[in-house]
Formats: sequence, structure tokens, C-alpha cells
Amino acid sequence: MNIFRLCGDLSHLLAILLLLVKIWKTRSCAGISGKSQILFAIVYTTRYLDLFTSFVSVYNSFMKVVFLTASYGTLYLMFFKFKPTYDHNHDSFRILYLIIPSLVLSFIIVHVYTVMEILWTYSIYLEAVAIMPQLFMVSRTGEAETITSHYLFALGSYRALYILNWIYRYYTEDFLDMIVIIAGIVQTILYCDFFYLYITKVLKGKRLSLPV
Repeated sequence: MNIFRLCGDLSHLLAILLLLVKIWKTRSCAGISGKSQILFAIVYTTRYLDLFTSFVSVYNSFMKVVFLTASYGTLYLMFFKFKPTYDHNHDSFRILYLIIPSLVLSFIIVHVYTVMEILWTYSIYLEAVAIMPQLFMVSRTGEAETITSHYLFALGSYRALYILNWIYRYYTEDFLDMIVIIAGIVQTILYCDFFYLYITKVLKGKRLSLPV
């Protein structure tokens, strides 16, 4: 554990809490991509199956349970409790175009050919692109609520901080995992345009808007 990893985890946790608060407080999931949330649920499920097979630390297990619970809780709110508010017309990204290539890649480029390792690798590849339906939805609607923008910024910051964590671990522990590094870089690049708009608009009190 180092400061970059800790800040990354806290940023990730903040993003999830912001999303849940937004949905619960407004009693609406408008502007949130249900398809991105489905992808994140798949990511957490395939990555954290080792919760039942290995123990790293209380902190590690606690965070895994929180992410799994929050992820499926979000799906419940979106597709059941507040389903009438879900904007399925704008949430039209075809997630099979992300699910299948990520799965195929996890069989081609993987450290060890075991079930758990393939599932973990799959979660890394899928997480790198899981935000695409949400970004696509924002581009289609042309704008995002302020709290949704905060959620996306916190989520993007989490992965950017993890890149710093990997750099730190390389110099202090001689640890290098090209799968997570490349996937993390791809994921961060997807957020670049949003980061720019967030800094130049949202932080100045303006509503984030995009050309449709």
C-alpha cells in the first residue's frame, strides 16, 4: 500500500458514493448509463471472485465487498426501483462490442492460463473500456449534470492515480505488470477530453455541455 494506491481507492469509492447519492437524492437515474453500470458489475464480479479463495487483508476484503455491493445496488436502483427514470433511448451503446473483444483478448494475452487469472485479466481489459457507454451517452444528450460530472471525474482520477501507483511500485518494488499498465493508460486516455471540459467548465461553476 502506498499513498497513490490509497488515494486511487478513495477516489474510486467517492465516485461510487456520488453516483448512489445522486440517484437516491434525486430519485432518478437520468443521465446515468445503465450499460456502463452493467459492465462495471461484470468487472467487479470477475475480479473479486478471489474473495472466496484467498485473503490479502481486512482492508482488501472490505473494499471488494463494498464495490460489489454498491455495484449491484446501483443496478437495482436503475433497473427496478427508479426504472421509469432510466433514459434507455440515449443509452444505446452496444456493449457486446466491448464484452466479446475483452474476453477474447483475455485468452490471448494473460500471465497464466488458469480460470481465476483469465477472469482477473478479463476484468482489467473490460474496465479499461467500461466507461465508454457513459461517455457516449453524455455525447448524445449533449450535457451532464454537475454531480454526474463529479462522478466521472472521480472515476477517471482513480485510474490515473493507479498509474502513479504502478510507477511508484516499479521504482520501489521492481514490480511491473504491462497488462494493467497498458489497460490503465487506455482507460485514462478515454477520459482526457472529459477532464479538460471538467476543469474548464465544471470547476468554474458552469454546466458541462458538449456538441451533440
